Amino acid sequence: MPITTLSPLEIREQFAAPCYLSRVRTGFPSPADDYMDKKLDLNEFLIKHPASTFYCWTEGESMEGAGIYDRDLLIVDREEQARHQDVVLAFLDGELTCKILDAHRRQLCSAHEDFPPIPILDGSDFQIEGVVINAIHFFRHRTG
Repeated sequence: MPITTLSPLEIREQFAAPCYLSRVRTGFPSPADDYMDKKLDLNEFLIKHPASTFYCWTEGESMEGAGIYDRDLLIVDREEQARHQDVVLAFLDGELTCKILDAHRRQLCSAHEDFPPIPILDGSDFQIEGVVINAIHFFRHRTG
């Protein structure tokens, strides 16, 4: 699982980019929206605990119903306390997986009807690595 090794300052500098002052319409464009605001730092919106946050790439389709697709980038926070129905990154019996935590039934659930829940049995080697706080979906993947 790729984990960033950049410092919070390096990450902050890389995420700062110009931002339009108004919201972008998904219908017809507005000619009045031709100006930019100051730079927007995505860390303000995406990362609450920089020292305990890491990134990982997804593989597979079991979380599509939750808006997480193959090759998306997850932002995972180890400081957040996992709650019922949170999307988590967890180790279960040596396997790392991204699933929805069903704390009431002690199971990990997919967000796709073709994938059955995974029970967390007594004696299982189970550990939550962190809570998925954001997923970044790429419409165009980098090549090379």
